[in-house]
Amino acid sequence: MLYHLLTPLSSEFFGFNVFNYISFRAAGATVTAILLAFVVGPIVIRQLREKGIGQIVRPDGPSSHQSKRGTPTMGGIILLICTIVPTLLWARLDSRYVLVAAVATLWMGSIGFVDDYLKVVQGKSRGLVARHKLAGQVTFGIALGSYLLLWPMSHELPAPSTTLPFFKYVLVVMAPLAYIAFVTFVVTGSSNSVNLTDGLDGLAAGLTMIAAAAFAVFAYIFGRFDYSDYLLVYHLPGSGELAIFCASLMGAALGFLWYNAHPSEIFMGDTGSLAIGGAFGTVAILLKSEFLLLLIGGVFVAEVVSVIVQTTVFRWRKARRGREYARQHRVFRMAPLHHHFEQLGWPESKVVTRFYIIAVMCALMALATLKIR
Repeated sequence: MLYHLLTPLSSEFFGFNVFNYISFRAAGATVTAILLAFVVGPIVIRQLREKGIGQIVRPDGPSSHQSKRGTPTMGGIILLICTIVPTLLWARLDSRYVLVAAVATLWMGSIGFVDDYLKVVQGKSRGLVARHKLAGQVTFGIALGSYLLLWPMSHELPAPSTTLPFFKYVLVVMAPLAYIAFVTFVVTGSSNSVNLTDGLDGLAAGLTMIAAAAFAVFAYIFGRFDYSDYLLVYHLPGSGELAIFCASLMGAALGFLWYNAHPSEIFMGDTGSLAIGGAFGTVAILLKSEFLLLLIGGVFVAEVVSVIVQTTVFRWRKARRGREYARQHRVFRMAPLHHHFEQLGWPESKVVTRFYIIAVMCALMALATLKIR
């Protein structure tokens, strides 16, 4: 919005020329998101407390988490407001990259909101039925894949394609139906991975901040011809505006972390975790960097894999040796992975901090692919 309002005035006052620069607007979006979180956060927390909307803790979870029962949840509302508002304020509103990413965030956040509402307001312990939640995610994935096929973001690259890290100018081109299935898998998998990771105070928020910063760098580079030409990556005209969206998400996560750090005053709930995962999956798809998502979101991937391995091995051993044997011979003491380390005796804050360190390493490895080609 500010770009459209102030850039035309740069001929009269040269200072408005800074709004032409994505780097300036991305910085502005980050600061705006943080400050907005400081304003919106206390209001949302107070409203949730007054309405008695508190976290439901599973009885089979870690015993140390029982004290968190009743802590306000659905804090993803803060993340949604503090991501979308700065994006609309600082990004170009004629950018399809930005609009698609914003719609993805709101769509997935809406699914999470319904799930949280059913659990904590209407008292349905399971929340939204799993197949209904999955149907909402798959529907968006199919819609996104179809949209990108019919109206490609870039006419320089085949619509049903993706790139590979570590290789210069290598495109993997897929059949249209295969591409739609691929997009659906990425969006669904990404949203669920963040959802599974959101289990400790500050964990998902901090990891989101790190991953969003990494994606902001990639979006900025892919959107500039000079940088992409020098680094031997495909140039995606207009994709630089996604850096502003990612910067807004980074700032929103940082502002939310102010209240979500241990001991947490509010949890993001599915409203936030599904929205964040959907945003990351969509940004990766728009940048044709779906495989980079595996690197940047390495911790998210590890959390999903731990659940898959735990469930698969448990069922296999249960079928062969019985339920009691399977229960006593689990791969992890508890899944997702962060609970395993809690069961080993690590304090919650130590698990979170070490996962942050691993996430930074993953982001740096992803950024290194820009030169290792």
